[in-house]
Amino acid sequence: MKKRFKTNAKCGGCVAKIGEQLNKMAKPEEWSIDLASPEKLLTIDTDEPSEAVVRAVSEAGFKAEPLD
Repeated sequence: MKKRFKTNAKCGGCVAKIGEQLNKMAKPEEWSIDLASPEKLLTIDTDEPSEAVVRAVSEAGFKAEPLD
């Protein structure tokens, strides 16, 4: 199930740090962060609840806010 989140990621290094956490719940090809979008949009295809995704991003030191 596709979910979308607004994040505060700013660069590829941020994406890599967040990815370390997201890869524990989804395969690398099942998520992406669009740094070109104003929302720094994280899209992830997972059955995990949104709270789990927010927690994973927080554990990486960043913020995520569900959009859906």
